[in-house]
Amino acid sequence: MALLNNNKDILPLSSIAELLTAKVRTLKMYEDKGLLPQKKDSKKLYSISDVKIISFVHYLASVKKINANGIKYIREMLDNNMDEKNKDDFLSLVEEKMEKLSGGDIKDIENI
Repeated sequence: MALLNNNKDILPLSSIAELLTAKVRTLKMYEDKGLLPQKKDSKKLYSISDVKIISFVHYLASVKKINANGIKYIREMLDNNMDEKNKDDFLSLVEEKMEKLSGGDIKDIENI
């Protein structure tokens, strides 16, 4: 059995929206504001590693109500001041918190 490559771009934004129980247009809005990992190709596929970042951005925006500039600043701080292992550990903790929230809770927050 081959090992998974977490950095290979394989998921479209619509699949990620389904995983996060978010709306595709919400994720596209994050993308338009430059909050998601930058993709150079026109297909805009994302990796498993990118999903963690997208989940974190969605958490900050929908649960913590942080605006785009605040999210950009937080992402910049993570990217510039954390090594990959610590960043992965941190994003895993956020992922655990997101799992504790039900999809309905997040949808209710988005509709406010």
